[in-house]
Amino acid sequence: MSNRLTPEEMGARAVRIGDCSAWGRQAAAAAALCVGLLAASAAFATQSPSASVPAAATTADFSGEPASNDARRIVHWVLETGDNRRLPFVIVDKKAAKVFVFDGRGHMLGHTSALLGLARGDDSAPGVGDRDLADIRPEERTTPAGRFVASLGHDLGPDDVLWVDYHAALALHRVLADNTREHRLERLASAAPGDHRITFGCINVPVNFYDAVIDPAFAGTSGIVYILPEIKSLSEVFFSSAS
Repeated sequence: MSNRLTPEEMGARAVRIGDCSAWGRQAAAAAALCVGLLAASAAFATQSPSASVPAAATTADFSGEPASNDARRIVHWVLETGDNRRLPFVIVDKKAAKVFVFDGRGHMLGHTSALLGLARGDDSAPGVGDRDLADIRPEERTTPAGRFVASLGHDLGPDDVLWVDYHAALALHRVLADNTREHRLERLASAAPGDHRITFGCINVPVNFYDAVIDPAFAGTSGIVYILPEIKSLSEVFFSSAS
């Protein structure tokens, strides 16, 4: 069975992302959004993640920013194994509700707090990317853990998103505060990680951080997003299948 999406399915998927972030999309424009991205990601994903690629560093450099042991451990592993293949990479630490962005050589480009899926969990609900928002129960609104090939995509408007898992309608994008009842900007500023759980699964970061760090880092290239687990172990998600 082919796993290719039809243009209509692509449009529906992009509209679902748009609804999640309160952005108005047009399905026809969204259908053309990710054709190239899907092809590139599929080809890239078939390569072995354990391929040996020299890295510029083998230690986690967070430039003095506090980071969890899991975040430090995964960055060390990425650089030691060359898992990122000299591409920019992002660490999403769900437990701390923080995002760290590195260039292909392992130098940190920036860090920020982030908004994440409402529900705790490390897997996407079955078929979540094809369902209407109204059909996604609160306990299914998870930000899945794992290693994802990510690329920027454009729609009809001027804004872009970083597609993390297109099939699951998962993206990293600018936070929008159109729904004042959700208090997203206040949640971003909160020091309590629990306050950051509000989205349908997408990763929201401040607008200025997206514009100054994410966009330049991923301009003209793909990269890797590592979303750390909050229920499963780090080894179970990242290391159990690595040679």
